[in-house]
Amino acid sequence: MRRVADRDWTDTVARLVHAAPAGPAGNRLVTVDGFSGAGKSTRARALADRLEAPLLEIEDLCPGWDGLPRVPALARRGIGDPLAAGTTLRWRSWDWVHERPGPERTLAPPAVVVLEGCGSGAAELAPVTSLAIWVEASADERERRLHGRADWPGYAPYRDGWRRAEQELARSGGAPERADLVLDG
Repeated sequence: MRRVADRDWTDTVARLVHAAPAGPAGNRLVTVDGFSGAGKSTRARALADRLEAPLLEIEDLCPGWDGLPRVPALARRGIGDPLAAGTTLRWRSWDWVHERPGPERTLAPPAVVVLEGCGSGAAELAPVTSLAIWVEASADERERRLHGRADWPGYAPYRDGWRRAEQELARSGGAPERADLVLDG
């Protein structure tokens, strides 16, 4: 595992992405995992911009507040496997406002996909992942950030359950230990 902390981290990581092994169809899946509030979204957005790659968010396919344990299998089936095969990525989105399945989403297989969110670095996705990134921040900093978000009032009632689910997913899936890179959030 390598820690990247330089100011030009996007350039460094972009070079590592392009040097990472591609899947059978020549595509690369980059995962950006970490606990809520660690800075995953910010890091993933900057990296996707630098790579000119689509950014897909785990939250788009996570089936509700208790759905996090199912995320790795859903992401593998709808994003990882199709990308590796060079076929259309296809997944059912989740409508968080109405708490029900949303529309199906599709994406033609690009050269690189950045997949961001809790569970994106799980063991189930490892065989189709070119580069796994873990984003770290202290527990106090993560909570401070979460409380400062505009969506905190809607998230707050589910925080304890979500925290337990993401910690269990990190433990059972080994994402922090398996990460190729660690970034400070």
